[in-house]
Amino acid sequence: MHLLSAQAGAIQQEGEAIDLAQSPGDYVFASSADSELTMLAGAADRAGETGLRLANTLRLSNNLSVDMWLEQTVAHARLVVLRLIGGAAYFQYGVDELTALCANRNIPLVLLPGDANPDLLLRDRSTIHPDDWTSLHHLFIAGGPDNADAILEAFRTLAAASPLSLGARSAASPPGEGLSSVLQGKSLRWSDLREKGQESYARLDRGSAPHPFPRFGLWHPKTGMTDEAGLRATQERPPADSSPYQGEAGRGYFDATPHIPILFYRAALEGAGTATLEALIAELETRGLAPVPIVVSSLKEATCIAFVQQVFATFPPAAIFNLTAFALGVADLDEASNPFTGTDAPVIQLIQSGRSESQWAADPQGLSSKDMAMYLVMPEVDGRIGGLLVGHKADAVWHERTQCPLSAYAPDHGGISRAVDLAFNWARLRAASRAERKVAFVLANYPIRDGRLANGVGFDAPESTTRMLMAMDKAGYDLATATGVAAYPKSSSDLIACLQAGPTNASPQRGHSDAVLPVSRYMELFTALPVEIQEAVTARWGDPTTDPFIRNNAFHLPAHRFGNVTLMLQPARGYHLDETESYHDPALVPPHAYIAGYLWLRHEFGAHALIHNGKHGTLEWLPGKSAALDADCYPDALWGQLPHFYPFIVNDPGEGTQAKRRTGAVIIDHLVPPLTRAETYGPLKDLEALLDEYYAASGMDRRRLNDLKRRILDFTRDSRLDQDISLPEGETEALIKIDNFLCDLKEAQIRDGLHVFGASPAGGFARDLAVALARVPRGEAPGDNSLIRALADDLKLGFDPLTAKLGDPWTGPSLDAPTSMQGRVRRVGDMVEQLELIAADLVAGTRKCPPDWLATRAVLDTVETIIKPRLAASGPAEMQAFLEALDGRFIAPGPSGAPSRGRLDVLPTGRNFYSVDARAVPTPSAWELGRKSAESLVLRHLQDHGHHLAAVALSVWGTANMRTGGDDIAQALALIGARPTWDPGSLRVSGYEIIPLAKLGRPRVDVTLRISGFFRDAFPAQIALFDRAARAIGALDEPSEDNPIAARMRAEALGLMAEGKSEADASLEAGARIFGSKPGTYGAGLGQLIDNGNWTEKADLANQALAWGQYAYGAKAAGLPMRTRFAARLGQLDAIIHNQDNREHDLLDSDNYYQFEGGLSVAAETLSDRKPATYHNDHSRPEQPRIRTLDEEISHVMRSRVVNPKWIAGMQRHGYRGAFEIIATVDFMFAFAATTGAVKTHHFDLAFEAFVEDEVVRNWLIEANAYGYDELLAKFNDARQRGLWLPRSNSAYAFLSGEA
Repeated sequence: MHLLSAQAGAIQQEGEAIDLAQSPGDYVFASSADSELTMLAGAADRAGETGLRLANTLRLSNNLSVDMWLEQTVAHARLVVLRLIGGAAYFQYGVDELTALCANRNIPLVLLPGDANPDLLLRDRSTIHPDDWTSLHHLFIAGGPDNADAILEAFRTLAAASPLSLGARSAASPPGEGLSSVLQGKSLRWSDLREKGQESYARLDRGSAPHPFPRFGLWHPKTGMTDEAGLRATQERPPADSSPYQGEAGRGYFDATPHIPILFYRAALEGAGTATLEALIAELETRGLAPVPIVVSSLKEATCIAFVQQVFATFPPAAIFNLTAFALGVADLDEASNPFTGTDAPVIQLIQSGRSESQWAADPQGLSSKDMAMYLVMPEVDGRIGGLLVGHKADAVWHERTQCPLSAYAPDHGGISRAVDLAFNWARLRAASRAERKVAFVLANYPIRDGRLANGVGFDAPESTTRMLMAMDKAGYDLATATGVAAYPKSSSDLIACLQAGPTNASPQRGHSDAVLPVSRYMELFTALPVEIQEAVTARWGDPTTDPFIRNNAFHLPAHRFGNVTLMLQPARGYHLDETESYHDPALVPPHAYIAGYLWLRHEFGAHALIHNGKHGTLEWLPGKSAALDADCYPDALWGQLPHFYPFIVNDPGEGTQAKRRTGAVIIDHLVPPLTRAETYGPLKDLEALLDEYYAASGMDRRRLNDLKRRILDFTRDSRLDQDISLPEGETEALIKIDNFLCDLKEAQIRDGLHVFGASPAGGFARDLAVALARVPRGEAPGDNSLIRALADDLKLGFDPLTAKLGDPWTGPSLDAPTSMQGRVRRVGDMVEQLELIAADLVAGTRKCPPDWLATRAVLDTVETIIKPRLAASGPAEMQAFLEALDGRFIAPGPSGAPSRGRLDVLPTGRNFYSVDARAVPTPSAWELGRKSAESLVLRHLQDHGHHLAAVALSVWGTANMRTGGDDIAQALALIGARPTWDPGSLRVSGYEIIPLAKLGRPRVDVTLRISGFFRDAFPAQIALFDRAARAIGALDEPSEDNPIAARMRAEALGLMAEGKSEADASLEAGARIFGSKPGTYGAGLGQLIDNGNWTEKADLANQALAWGQYAYGAKAAGLPMRTRFAARLGQLDAIIHNQDNREHDLLDSDNYYQFEGGLSVAAETLSDRKPATYHNDHSRPEQPRIRTLDEEISHVMRSRVVNPKWIAGMQRHGYRGAFEIIATVDFMFAFAATTGAVKTHHFDLAFEAFVEDEVVRNWLIEANAYGYDELLAKFNDARQRGLWLPRSNSAYAFLSGEA
């Protein structure tokens, strides 16, 4: 028996090895399709055949299972046939081993594709004649019981024929004897069957040929296969039979019965079972909807496509149910190849799980990785929505004749009901006129302060909301008050004033609410929720009358109504309500007001559509399954299957995907904020001038040089730059380091304002953003080059501006007068600045590109034909998609990612973005970057600390790895000394290889991953891959100093066994290297604690990080609580690592950075009584990952962005929301100071001077966001009182005490 090598591993080995326990048989057939297995089992029963052995490849996902099956069954067969649904990559190990075995044993092997398209690679790997291969393929395509009988007879014939060797096949060799006689006996003309479509079957001899099974058609349980007239007959209602849906207030929803087509595979009729389909049809009919069940063999066959298009034209859909798998790539199809051409109805993806109901119910992930890929991830590429589970694999029944368990699908009635709710609500939205539609906007409010209303990352949510309202008003929506006046807010300041006049999370008893829900009515709605939710909420929050939003025995919710539009602040998650328990509970259920808000929107307001405006709210992060949610999951229960639209920044696929999969959201992606160069400013510009003067004076009067040197160093100390740069003792080396720091600051990329939905950047903002997008290379074609790199090449400067060290002296050629910009070139950074200025002028059109600048011309062509048009189209496309979504129309899909990292394909925005196929993560390019970063990190640590890294913790996020294709997981593998392997055909990750120490050239690093909740949900295969690789390395016999992983695993396992643990349990715990939040929950837990100040010392923060991150994951662990092991990992660290993959934001833009990176740091420091190194690496330029310490990154961000007048001016353009950004930045500074100490007292000085002591900025803050200004001073005061800040100026104390 083949044993798995300790030096390699496969990614697809899910679960324990299974022994199929089959005795040998003459013919072996394997497939992942239960319908085919059932179909052939029926043929065996009819023929009395005992020599057929059937196997489901899904039960052979473990390599050891394959090995046992090959040895016990396949090795003795006379014919092996393998049908590969989805291609060979889904069963790569099995295909390879079968091929080798059959070649060695001279057994005929047939590898068939799972669809109707001939796969020549599979044909050529088969060992029967190509004509016989084609004939057998056609029999499977034809399908049905009669053809199954012919397939079985063909098996007998092929098994009796003399097989051809792999090297002797050719088209000229004679076909296998007998198969032709089978066909003759059945009068089946294969020349006819080579034609596509059902027409070819009409030529068969009906006297003896098997009845052709339709490849497409209409079907209904009452009629079987039918036609248009037959289907319409099933939809007729008696005249007195009124619709059961007259609305909760007596409203009629539809003038005509909406059609809901159901696309499903023919396999359901061949053996998979129609129980789910029948239940779905019955529920649709009960709800007053007209099902249109459409049988298809494949949505990629021309005849099937044409038929589906015809059905949609005949029965115009209100919504479409899709039970088929995979993706078509509709964005790239022409009209004839797209089944959905001619309809704009939304396509709702339904899922039948490949596992039993009990397995699904017990699994917090919801779906297996295979089901996730086939029925969720890939369909999202086609813009399908919902992802609702409607069926399960029923318990298998043993079929003795073929020695195979046979399964069919069974309906999930709760899931079916919710799916029909969703279709009904989409139909209702489409049927209503714009003036009738009721639309609910939900705006995020986190933290729960009145200075922080309407959040959105890189997004001016208040201004965007008002522009959406104005677009709706213009489009005919009713936004009038009772008097008929359109009094909705038309500016962001009006909107914020409106929200702050009523109840908010910070002041729930203030002002008037347009959403009053009596407690008695709330209890009626509450008791209709699943019992599990009722019990959990009541146990946690008690009687609803104690909720802060209750007045006069009713909820006064934070909502304002304008005609048929409601604006609601999302009620608080509840962590602020119980400071003794809530903070430590990652599975905290939402309080009554939260639930009341969503129930009011659905049942009292009667919303047709729900909009969460801006990344991101909290609904999609509530407790529950990761995907394929059940009724007890909070997101599913509160979303309520309303059409749900979510404007979301295009560079955040992970969190947007969370909303898609857990709340049925249609994403409408929007642009990143405008980007620009930081440049130098104020005192930094003065310092740069002094440096220029110093170097210009070199070789002149030494007394003047010494004076300039003293002034530069004094200036550096006065501006506290010396504390950011860590100046060396030598003055000359200090000047060089200052120069380098200023160069890096000048070329830093920062945000210049926020994005407003529906508006493309214009003027200088458009120019700077276009230059930013053209700055990095995107491929090998001339037009994909970096613009500044192309300029350097055309000017024959002899250096690479993307990788050069900016502070080095410039020794290359100088630019001639017409080319050069103002200023002299002293450093490499000066030349880069010259190139940037030239690039800006070329993009703006104020400078002409010389004809001999061929490289530059190629990139400018890309700018003019792709970048500029797509940026200009993005704003209008966003608003158009928003209005089309409200019309209930399908929103086109598009990719997601960071455009400044070369992803021009994500433009224009305004699409329903999708994420990466996780099976290809890490990609080869991500591996190269991750490997390069890992080696640079090891070298940097060795240089800084004098010893090799032994143990690190890496913060790993799902969103970042979706953007990059897996940089982080690649870096982690490289650090431990392993590399991914890929299937050469599909480039999907197939496993790992361990790099020998001799080739690695350094000790291995013990890596602990602290994964985000979304990474856990989206990348289970990568979790298993890393876990297996780490454990395999831990089992190696290598010196302890070279393999600390093995040393620590062995020592800990022995210690655990000494404590009484079994060997298996001890090994499982000692090998745990992946930790995250509790299954079904998200986050790191520090945000609530820090925001509300409910902590006194670092140990409180450390305990919170440990409590929330203690759950171990791996190939055999799905969130096991292992706090002791997590603490042991963190207590041994040399370093903490976080990688940032783009510069469209920074670590002081979001609370996630301090929660994960800071949480690991404070926990490690508390556990070990020493502070590990912390690295915040810059992966924004894949060709040159930069290793920075966290202190260096903080200093870089503080100087380049936070106190930069250019950034502050950009925020001032956005009023309240811009002030919000400044206030949030100080919050995040505070949190990093508390958790890591990387934000130092002089950084608070800099921020206080820029935001408070600067009179112009202070007055603007007070005017734009008075609540926020008070919150800003309170945060500065908190920093001072906790000893995080010792103000340098006396005026600071005056402001903080209220005396100024």
